[in-house]
Amino acid sequence: MKPFLALFSSVLLAACASYSGSALRPGEARLEDVQTSMGTPAMRWQDADGSIQLAYPRGPAGFDTYMVRLGSDGRLQSIANVLDSAGFAHIRPGMTTEEVLRVIGPPDYSRTVYFKARDELVWDWRFRNDFAEPSRFFVLFDNTSGTVRTAMTQVEMRPSGPGGHGS
Repeated sequence: MKPFLALFSSVLLAACASYSGSALRPGEARLEDVQTSMGTPAMRWQDADGSIQLAYPRGPAGFDTYMVRLGSDGRLQSIANVLDSAGFAHIRPGMTTEEVLRVIGPPDYSRTVYFKARDELVWDWRFRNDFAEPSRFFVLFDNTSGTVRTAMTQVEMRPSGPGGHGS
């Protein structure tokens, strides 16, 4: 039984490392290392200076989106989960959809909602708030201009009924 537990623990630890890329070392890891560890990114941007930004959303069931930055030399500069209050603070009225994607990555497109009467498009990200509660971050866009009107967070509703914790 002990060998099985040791193997299971090793596999679980490896899976966690690849989920966040925590085993990758800045200044050493390269694009190939990132993709081997974390998989194919959902989005990729190349800047004029040759640096690269990769988005790794771990939703819709997960709570994280990791932004990976590689320098113009092709080496890893940083990996950070951007679905937190610090990341959300960068979202401002007037930003374009592309600017929002560069800051916090792609939303859960299956939960995108359009409100015709307001000509408003709402994007949705799942995250854990500062109290580790499952929550949602919403960005409300003016659909015609494609710019942010406002943003807000909401704690997810807990299931109610037998076995649920709601009231």
